[in-house]
Amino acid sequence: MALMISVSGIRGIFGTDLTPQNLAKFTAAYGTWLNGGTVVVGRDSRVTGKICEDIVAATLASVGCDVIKVGIVPTPTVAMGVLKHKAAGGIIISASHNPAEWNALKLLNEKSEFLDADQGSKVIEIAESGDLGYQSYDKIGEIREDHDLLDDHIDEVLDLPYINADEIAAKNFSVAVDAVNGAGSEAIPRLLDKLGVKTVHKIHCTPNGLFPHNPEPLPEHLTDICELVKEKKVDLGVVTDPDGDRLALVDDTGKLFGEEYTQAAAFDFILSKNPGACATNLSSSRVCDDVARKYDQTCYRSAVGEINVVKVMQEQNAVIGGEGNGGVICPDLHYGRDALAGIAIMLQLLAEKGMSASEYRSTLPDYYMSKNKIQLDELCKDADEVLEMVKGHFSSLEPNTVDGVKIDFAEGWVHLRKSNTEPIIRIYSEGPSPEAAKAFAGKIFDLLK
Repeated sequence: MALMISVSGIRGIFGTDLTPQNLAKFTAAYGTWLNGGTVVVGRDSRVTGKICEDIVAATLASVGCDVIKVGIVPTPTVAMGVLKHKAAGGIIISASHNPAEWNALKLLNEKSEFLDADQGSKVIEIAESGDLGYQSYDKIGEIREDHDLLDDHIDEVLDLPYINADEIAAKNFSVAVDAVNGAGSEAIPRLLDKLGVKTVHKIHCTPNGLFPHNPEPLPEHLTDICELVKEKKVDLGVVTDPDGDRLALVDDTGKLFGEEYTQAAAFDFILSKNPGACATNLSSSRVCDDVARKYDQTCYRSAVGEINVVKVMQEQNAVIGGEGNGGVICPDLHYGRDALAGIAIMLQLLAEKGMSASEYRSTLPDYYMSKNKIQLDELCKDADEVLEMVKGHFSSLEPNTVDGVKIDFAEGWVHLRKSNTEPIIRIYSEGPSPEAAKAFAGKIFDLLK
């Protein structure tokens, strides 16, 4: 597996693809692009995180940037740190849901948002050119630490006008937490304590980077917390990925809420308080459109990718946004996915409605997804040729071509996107039943045969 270089950063297996040399080169390029200023640096709990943090901080200082190290904190906490310190940018050292041997640099701009395509391309150009702005001894940056940032972030969540910790505390909630030994291991229990949650049952909350199961919060990886919820009879289970920006939920019966429904619940809550536009990406569930329609609002769609959702949110002045992978973007805090905000919103929703998590989930329509892929080498066609073929065949349905090709049918949809890292096309489809979702994907496979 080669080093993965994209506009938002670099990612690879530490020691083979992601080397100290690569870390230093891309960090120096980022600092050179910033042309000085302050950079907030945080990380998840991976075993290689401390080594990477030291390299990144020293490199930033060497190109004239001042550095504020914040240690092991969720990705959204680093974003909040950029705003708190009025910094020029931020770096999160985390490979998100990738296995423990991976690590990565995720880059933020001065608005605490991930770099867009133009900004990221400029960083890559500088790295490839080798024109790095190393400074003389009298112009290097300073390195200091902020040990209060996580508590500041939690306090900002509690200060949201629609979050009432006293009301949540009055419900005597019990909550189970699986933080996969990642950055949420201390953050999530601390948030729950400040929200007044009566009892917190923790599993996999030691921030040592040794993931006890595949760290992507998918159903097949979450059997431990589902069993814990049933055993302890708790009101809600919460699961975060290693860097604490994605949130999966387990209802009081031990059944997974569904990652697509995390943002749907957040949309429902926020729109009930502040009706307005909302936004998600093209591969997210139609349940978001249903929730928006309930409040006579529109759910706008973007290309896949957090920064793409953010840009649509800003264009439409959306009051809430997210992604179907368990991402909740609350612009009252910052423009980025934030599991801490998602947890507070969900508990407030349950407290106000006086419903159990399973009762609330039953009020939302059921949709089912099917996720497949096409190997291009088996088709002897390139990705663009396949996309054009599908677009032409379904032209009467006016396919959306903002990001690949998406075809909307009366009862479902299918979305094709080419991979940037593999010779494949991903095919996501959704329908009112598992069979219907597979049937929509089947239309594509039948066409290509």
